[in-house]
Amino acid sequence: MLLCIFSVPLSTLGQQFPSRPVKIVVPTTPGGATDALSRSMGARLSEIWGQPVVVENKPGATQIIGGEYVAKSPPDGYTLIVSDAATFIMNPILHKNLPYDGLRAFTPITLLVRFPWVIAVHPSLPITTFRELVAYARAHPGAISYGSFGTGSSGHISVDYLKNLLGLDLVHVPYKGAGPAVTDLLSGQIQMMMVTPLLVEPHARAGKLRLIAAATPMRIPRLPDLPTVAESGVPGYEAGTWFALAGPAGMPREVTYAIYADVNKVLHEPAFKERYIDKQWFEVVANPPDEFATFLQKDYERWEKLIRLSKVKVE
Repeated sequence: MLLCIFSVPLSTLGQQFPSRPVKIVVPTTPGGATDALSRSMGARLSEIWGQPVVVENKPGATQIIGGEYVAKSPPDGYTLIVSDAATFIMNPILHKNLPYDGLRAFTPITLLVRFPWVIAVHPSLPITTFRELVAYARAHPGAISYGSFGTGSSGHISVDYLKNLLGLDLVHVPYKGAGPAVTDLLSGQIQMMMVTPLLVEPHARAGKLRLIAAATPMRIPRLPDLPTVAESGVPGYEAGTWFALAGPAGMPREVTYAIYADVNKVLHEPAFKERYIDKQWFEVVANPPDEFATFLQKDYERWEKLIRLSKVKVE
């Protein structure tokens, strides 16, 4: 799959960008990690640019609604999207009739951050470890429901791959974002979720949830006592995701790199990093547009294999 990166430079770009408000579309509901990062970054960019940066949530259809909106917007840099892999990779692989042209529909700007996932369960489940989860699920097929931030999302695929690998019967409950899923996890409407520690670790410290495993290759430094799935009976398993910034296909190279330069600056500012990156469990990547385009191609191939092994299908 080829990726449309930049259009031919335009002569009209002599004027400073931006000269009017910029919109960042978040294809999930308010309250999730994507939304939190977008709003904090947008506020800082607004200060730098001297123009409003408006964050607009357009959830639905596993991020297809927001993705389509941005893909079909003018490629002038004034409509951008912050999303995880679903918009750029999962949906193009899973949906045959996607209303936008997959990766070719976007101009890659930068992979903002990557972050770990943990498996969180409701304390009503009589388990404290991943091995106990597996044993309980095998003894009670269909009794555990798990939430994801949408059918075909990275969270859905990663858990379904795991349940097929281990022969578990877990019931999938999709949501329009991580925030609503965590709300139902807290109330016991669902019993399990694979999610960023940002949204569940405070609740675990308060005794409202229980963390039983990290989905990272190595233990998470801030959670040194939490074993990984890999060391709990599934060697080599890892799951996690990233957030990226992109625009519609055909954005001028000058605009793309101007946006990247300011975003890269924001992500590495010590005050911003301490408040919005480190405390949110993120790891800054901020690779240049050309490197991000190469990364997308490779990650597309990786997820294509995982989706095949997970047996996830969408209607």
